[in-house]
This record gives sequence, C-alpha cells and structure tokens, in this order.
Amino acid sequence: MTGLIIFLGIFVVLIVWGIHIRNTIVRYFNATKRAWAEVANFERQKVKTLEALEDTLSKYTVFEKSTLEQVTALRQQIMNLNVNDTDIAKLQQIEKLNTDLMRSLNVVVENYPELKADTLYSKMMDDIQEQNENVGAAITIFNRNVELFNNHIQIFPNNLVNTMTLAKKAIRPFRDPVIDRNFDYKPNF
Repeated sequence: MTGLIIFLGIFVVLIVWGIHIRNTIVRYFNATKRAWAEVANFERQKVKTLEALEDTLSKYTVFEKSTLEQVTALRQQIMNLNVNDTDIAKLQQIEKLNTDLMRSLNVVVENYPELKADTLYSKMMDDIQEQNENVGAAITIFNRNVELFNNHIQIFPNNLVNTMTLAKKAIRPFRDPVIDRNFDYKPNF
C-alpha cells in the first residue's frame, strides 16, 4: 500500500512538472510572437512618414525617379510584413531596402541642397531615424525572446515534453547580412 502511494505521488509530481514545462514553452512562444508583432508594428509606423516623404520627394524627383521608387517599394514591403507570421527573410529584405533608401536620400540631398533646408524633409528624416532605432530595439528584444524560446524547447527534458505535447520548432533569429559581412570578430568558443 505504501509503495502504491509513493508511486502515485511520484506520478502526480511528474505530471505537474510536465504541465509546468509545457506552460513555460507556451509562455516563451507567445512572448516571441509578441516581440515579432512589435517589430512589425514599428516597421509599419514608418509608412506614414514614407508617404509624406514620397510627396516631398516628388517635387525633386525629375532626375531622381529611382529614389521615389525605392520609397514606394519600401512602403509596400512594410505593408506586406505579416504580424502573425515570423518572416525573417522579409524583414531582412525590408532592412536592406531601408539601408539602400537612406543612401539614395543622401545623394538626393547632395543634388538638391534646397531639399536639405526644407524643414518638413528634416523632420521626416529625424522621424525615420527614430523609427529605425525603434525597429533596432524591437529586433533586439525579438532575438532575446527567440533565444529564450529556442533554449527552452531544446534542453532536456523540455524537448521531450515539447515533442509529445506541442511540437514547436525552433525559430530563426533575425540577422543582418550587411552587418555580418562587415563584422569580422569571431569569438573562440
């Protein structure tokens, strides 16, 4: 009789422990989804600024049509970013378009000095810079959540609980290929 009670006690503890692990996996997964939604929302905040930038640039784009096309393409890519689907490749494409656009805008300013003096343009550039910083911070938070989630589903015995109950797959963190190419430090782990 005592053996049965001990066995049932161990069985109940294992069940509660498994439920706790499963709930923690779900919590980390939801935190990762929320962090991705923040990245997408910060990207979408650029749309209004980009629309205003399109209007301003249209005055100066007789010779700079490609810059206006870049603004339009970036705005469209941001609008296509799915809040519910973690699409790192799409985010990498948006960040590349954003970098290319910022370079083009610097060229446009050099060709049209009166544009640089335009207060609306200056405010938009400040807004874009602030939005880029917000996106960068949101990506950092997203990557931290991805790391926590991935670690949690990959360590033993959590990986067993995940496989049996949820079957969540590891999420790929965001990496900027431009920064990776220009950063040559390699830790010696």
